[in-house]
Amino acid sequence: MQNLLPLAEKIAVMLKDRHENVAVAESTTGGLISAALLSVPGASAYFIGGAVVYTLKARRAMLEIPDSAFAGIKSVTEEGAVILARAARTRFAVTWSIAEIGASGPTGNRYGDAAGHSCIAVAGPVEKSLTVETGSADRVANMRTFAAAALNLLIQSMSS
Repeated sequence: MQNLLPLAEKIAVMLKDRHENVAVAESTTGGLISAALLSVPGASAYFIGGAVVYTLKARRAMLEIPDSAFAGIKSVTEEGAVILARAARTRFAVTWSIAEIGASGPTGNRYGDAAGHSCIAVAGPVEKSLTVETGSADRVANMRTFAAAALNLLIQSMSS
């Protein structure tokens, strides 16, 4: 978590200065993105909420994304992450949202992605997405890497 705190602190300052807010929809990071953002004192000024959407059932229930939204799209892609980010932004009525999906390890996921694969997206006044490939089966290290990448992507998006 230590490497995530400086990123979260930078985001907190940016969001507070701009009077903006954020929500998170994360999967393989298991709440690390939200925990980092919430670790900064005064988080209630900018953090609206988050959901760990680890399964299709959770995606349907928490974000109300119909299965048809993913018709012809593989879930763990940048396009899939953008769908999640847009849904979280709408559902939580926020300025910015972060979404993350992937396979943290030690094995791949049910969609055929290898461990160490994650797709991340930010939705807001600017939209960005990226794919992270660590080549590692280390679950905890991958979760931390994915969370850091997500926070960095939000910083980049807000700086655009």
